[in-house]
Amino acid sequence: MMMTILTMKVVGRNNAMKLIYASLLGNQFIKMEGENLVYTLDEALSAMRFGKFQVLVLIYAGLGWFSEAMEIMILSFVGPAVKSKWNLSSGEESLLTTVVFAGMLVGAYSWGLISDNWGRRKSFFLISIVTSGAGLLSAFSPNYTSLVMSRCLVGVGLGGGPVFLSWFLEFVPVSYRGTWMVVFSAFWTAGTIFEASLAWIVMTKLNWRWLLALSSIPSFALLLFYGLAPESPRMKNHPCYHKIHFHPQQ
Repeated sequence: MMMTILTMKVVGRNNAMKLIYASLLGNQFIKMEGENLVYTLDEALSAMRFGKFQVLVLIYAGLGWFSEAMEIMILSFVGPAVKSKWNLSSGEESLLTTVVFAGMLVGAYSWGLISDNWGRRKSFFLISIVTSGAGLLSAFSPNYTSLVMSRCLVGVGLGGGPVFLSWFLEFVPVSYRGTWMVVFSAFWTAGTIFEASLAWIVMTKLNWRWLLALSSIPSFALLLFYGLAPESPRMKNHPCYHKIHFHPQQ
């Protein structure tokens, strides 16, 4: 693998920021002028420590985890309501949940391949489109069959949830990752609590269609703020990323 070495003059407290900026540009090794030091990407992240930039990355990735928790939690409320509305059997009600997890099985494998070969950023952009689009469409399902199909597509999108975690951790220094994985997992808890509260309000005043539509909003928010999300610095050093995004001069 070809490595780029960036030579820079480092002054005082700006060292860490310059290191991480260089790593975000895709430089695996950084040579510091006047000090003859070479830094790996992990060392650059460690020099920067955990700051405001990582907090913003945490919020965006956490929103993806939050929205996934909502879509999983919603199964507890939509199934019984749909069963009562359309006079479904217990097996048909159970199928609404089963297809979501079947979709997640397919999505987990597929999104892993996509994120490893085309980048984390493109991957969660597609994940958000699939999850939000299918989630909203399910609210307008005219019959049981269309509802099952749309919820299966939601499951495919939900299978990409770990991409958000991987993307976030690739911005975090090694020594901080254990702590911030615990913090990140709190978004799942928050998502389930929020969904239960939303269902308590919506199901008593409106109906299950409104609950499905409102629960897709966090996924749409991911698309709204997608332009602010940078590509993972580690992904920028991946050979496949350079093959796709850079073309050799003729």
